[in-house]
Amino acid sequence: MKWFNDYKIRLVLAGFVVIAFSGRRAKADFTFGEPTELGPTVNSASYDESPSISADGLSLYFNSIRASGYGDFDIWMTTRATKADEWGEPVNLGSRVNSTYREQAPCISANGLELYFASNRGYTDITFDIWVTTRETTEDDWGEPVKLGTPVNSSSFEYATSISANGLSLFFDSDRGSNPWNVDLWLTTRETINDPWRAPVNLGLTVNSSSHDGFPSISADGRTLFFSGWGMSPHRPGGLGESDLWMTRRATTYDNWSTPVNLGAIVNSPSNDCSPNISADGSTLYFMSGRPDRNDFWDIWEVSIDPVVDLNGDGAVDSADMTIMIDHWGTDEALCDIGPTPLGDGIVDVQDLIVLAEHLLPVLPAHWELDEAEGGIAYDSAGDHDGRLNGNPLWQPAGGKVNGALQLDGIDDYVSTPFILDTINGALSAFAWIKGGGPGQVILSQTNGSGWGGSWLCADTSNGRLTTALMDPMPVLESESVITDGAWHHIGMVWDKSYRYLYVDGAEVARDTVSISYTMPCDGGLYLGAGKTLDTGSFFSGLIDDIRIYRRALTAEEIANLAQ
Repeated sequence: MKWFNDYKIRLVLAGFVVIAFSGRRAKADFTFGEPTELGPTVNSASYDESPSISADGLSLYFNSIRASGYGDFDIWMTTRATKADEWGEPVNLGSRVNSTYREQAPCISANGLELYFASNRGYTDITFDIWVTTRETTEDDWGEPVKLGTPVNSSSFEYATSISANGLSLFFDSDRGSNPWNVDLWLTTRETINDPWRAPVNLGLTVNSSSHDGFPSISADGRTLFFSGWGMSPHRPGGLGESDLWMTRRATTYDNWSTPVNLGAIVNSPSNDCSPNISADGSTLYFMSGRPDRNDFWDIWEVSIDPVVDLNGDGAVDSADMTIMIDHWGTDEALCDIGPTPLGDGIVDVQDLIVLAEHLLPVLPAHWELDEAEGGIAYDSAGDHDGRLNGNPLWQPAGGKVNGALQLDGIDDYVSTPFILDTINGALSAFAWIKGGGPGQVILSQTNGSGWGGSWLCADTSNGRLTTALMDPMPVLESESVITDGAWHHIGMVWDKSYRYLYVDGAEVARDTVSISYTMPCDGGLYLGAGKTLDTGSFFSGLIDDIRIYRRALTAEEIANLAQ
């Protein structure tokens, strides 16, 4: 698009994102969802604290004093196969990492090869030092922990850590200095990951207060630092009750930190809220909380971080919001700095436009109800992607699952549509009602165009089970659910940009077990009822009804509702 290219060349380096502070809530280019507790699989009846999420979002480290440990607080880990899965049963990291002393506040490095934690091993009180355990690969066991030693550890208290994505900056909290037990945030750096840590420096009076400031968590770009007070008085002024979660930002990793702002009542509660940990993609903030009635017993919680795309606050994401963004192009206007999602990068540019476009474009770009009674056009009720009937499909005005349907003969009948979306540009979902069909037949495919195309929804050649390839040369994902038995079935495929999922009659029946990376674009249209190259045997024989294409990954609840 011309306007896109005109503004794309105007990219310039600007200052940092301005964070306005009004009342008790941070007002920037993102907002928070509803905090949720991770549930009984992860949280126990005792203390579960200090979450640290791996860079891929599939492993969560935390400390707990639950049963089956080594005598006191231990470090545990829970994993999940994909970000859409539930967390599994936590496992103890074992006697090499854990001891009969306290091991707490774990921090996993971005490469997954270093695990920092606090321990009072070797002491008779609650004096803590920072330790690290390493491993050669993420498949290896953790090695024998090593105390960081001087100059990071001192005769004072050193506890929670957060290591930068490049592994060269380590934020931590300590009560060293002239005011014992006044915990501050500190920073130590190293030249390379093989060099020793330099003498720590205090983050200064802008960030640290006269109360306890600790539990740092640095964002992947190094420009946003989350932290909290301790669960002890005095608490930082301006909070909502006891210890709260706070945030400070800077323009670049060489600039000064801004005045911290409280994350507000959505995240913080009247109880203790502590130990924030931001995911690598910036989409989720993990933390521990004593809400709602746990008092001194902590649980682990999470809250989504969502970009604010309704820039003028009128309840709609439309051309007015696009105009606002264009008017602030090349500036550091925080309102429009929504990309990369969700924390921004300090300049209004093409990254912000991409985020806005994902919400500006309709979530349902195409919907063929297939309720026509005559004619050679299958009308798109959601957009302008009307399909053309080929061969001699027959309209069945009263024979569909949802009103009418289209009957295809399995020989040469199909519907062709114009280009709708490129599968490499984002998540998508595709669903349809079908009745009939046979093994090897295709319900929905994307034509080759200038890319590879693929079979989005089809029946396997042996048993008529639902499969998808989505994009060639992706491996075929196959379910065990037969869809060609002559009954009506609601079938669908979801692509979340990493994994594919298959659904039959509202239930998930297959999913990828490993993440898929794909970079070949495709600008081809769709075929309804035929394979992407119109091969003999790929034509569908039966009824097709109510085909929907979504520009995002639908949730399980949404899919179940569609299948009703």
